[in-house]
Amino acid sequence: MPVTVIAARPPEQTSAPSNHRYIDIAVNLTDPVFRGYHHGKRKHEDDLDAMIERSRAAGVKSMIITGGSLHESKEALELASQLGFYATVGCHPTRSKQFDDFRGGPAAYLEELDKLIAANLTGKGRVVAVGECGLDYDRTHFASREVQRRHFRSQLSLAKEYHLPLFLHSRAAHQDFVQILREEGYDKDGGKEVGGKGGVVHSFTGTPEEAKELMDMGFHIGVNGCSMKTEENLATAKSIRPQWIMFETDAPWCSLTSTHASKPHLASLPPSLGSLYFPQATKPESFVYGRPVKGRNEPTAIGGVAWVIHRLTEGVPFEKVTEKAWKNTVELFGLTELQ
Repeated sequence: MPVTVIAARPPEQTSAPSNHRYIDIAVNLTDPVFRGYHHGKRKHEDDLDAMIERSRAAGVKSMIITGGSLHESKEALELASQLGFYATVGCHPTRSKQFDDFRGGPAAYLEELDKLIAANLTGKGRVVAVGECGLDYDRTHFASREVQRRHFRSQLSLAKEYHLPLFLHSRAAHQDFVQILREEGYDKDGGKEVGGKGGVVHSFTGTPEEAKELMDMGFHIGVNGCSMKTEENLATAKSIRPQWIMFETDAPWCSLTSTHASKPHLASLPPSLGSLYFPQATKPESFVYGRPVKGRNEPTAIGGVAWVIHRLTEGVPFEKVTEKAWKNTVELFGLTELQ
């Protein structure tokens, strides 16, 4: 397998202006593609460090590494500690059958999540949210609706216990998703009365009406490339009130692509920012160390997400858009040390 080695940062890259800063709230750094494995096969060398360097050049000051299961949450916390980032702890709805299959049953699985949170509440690499949890009715072949609902509800108890925000997933399940949140005391002010601290519904692809209901309940909305595929998606993104918006990439997934409705808006991105947010990529089989890998989304693209929102909110300066999302993120997750 041919591998070309160059400097970790391509010569044309420069640092993003200091007034454009980002916290990527959803990064799947535990995914093996950042270690060179694609579909179970080694395609190139580990380039996690180079990816992080590119992200820093693009203005990404920090990241929240997603925990999608008990095992993955442990890995996310270890990585967060090593890299000086943050992590979530929880179980994704499509993996919620793990509760039932766990040795000792659902109560034991929940207890292990509880212990993991309790041991990592402070300092470098700490847990800042419970999740990724929620409902996904597009993929019930992994876990039935009933199983998802039961274990979504149980994880809400952890957020109340530790007064942590929720990192939420809702796909084709809005009615049940909202009903459970309301029944568990999250009907207003992000669940403050029951010990909750709000949260963010990440990778949002719902309607403007659904976004409004969630915002009115006290939840933030996370947008990425998947939130900008269609004109309907863009209408929803435009409807998000500034005080409730957050930016993310969900890397290595949810890329902004040329077939998406976001493409015309990205065409106006200044070249100086475009080279930082979307640096030249190579195919895995032609890997060049220091350059992104085609088909693998990276946190650098968060600037592109922000730019599309800037274009949708006509007349609002780009810096104001990015800074509002930054402040929302720092406040919700308690990241005051980044200020």
